[in-house]
Amino acid sequence: MDRELALVTGASAGIGTHLARLFAADGSDLVLVARRGERLEALAQDLRAGHGVQVHVIPFDLGRPRAAEALVAELAARGLEVDVLVNNAGFGARGRFTGQEPELLRAMIDLNVTELVALTRALLPAMVARGRGGVVNIASTAAFQAGPYMSVYYATKAFVLSFTEGLAVELDSSGVTACCVCPGATRTEFADVAGMTDLKLFDLTAMDARKVARIGYRGFRRGRTVVVTGLSNWLGSIGAQIAPRVLSRWLVGRMQAPE
Repeated sequence: MDRELALVTGASAGIGTHLARLFAADGSDLVLVARRGERLEALAQDLRAGHGVQVHVIPFDLGRPRAAEALVAELAARGLEVDVLVNNAGFGARGRFTGQEPELLRAMIDLNVTELVALTRALLPAMVARGRGGVVNIASTAAFQAGPYMSVYYATKAFVLSFTEGLAVELDSSGVTACCVCPGATRTEFADVAGMTDLKLFDLTAMDARKVARIGYRGFRRGRTVVVTGLSNWLGSIGAQIAPRVLSRWLVGRMQAPE
């Protein structure tokens, strides 16, 4: 059987980069997708030299209209059949909903939800036909509760969690798995883009991206459907599910409210 081919979106930094390294260390060939081609090329050279795997680089903006369709066409043109899809690309933004630009909110939904679903729908049937493979969706502990001042972001991650759990049941006994990785605060570029670095709670609880990737990767390989990274995040996710929702959303609002 040919070596596993894993496609990782958002592979140019943070969790995506470390996931790519983990797949390569296990002998998987890779397709690296992100906007910043120079970073992808540097990572690809490192992985080829360090692990002897094939690495395909596709500089690509998944935030553009009908991005998944164009990316799948590029994969077909290169003759690449993806065995594992890692939907890692995404972003968030902090602020009052009424003050956020409509274009920004639409772009967030398109990247975090629309293109994730479209790419999964395009690549999953072939995995099922071959009887092997998997989908790894990177969500967040935000998926377990409402998130005032990041309301759209939290909602997109709730969608990703629910979507993945549903897929996992549909894929039972198919040889293909679906895994949703739910990190808490993580030290990546995400926090800078989202405007969260001034939050004291972020400084106190943020995990290293390498560790988050390792926990998520191990959970995927073990066939787990939902992986919450870190004990404190796991306890927090349980608390969010059993606490009254009015209390949960009030607490998050207090923690994330702009100055």
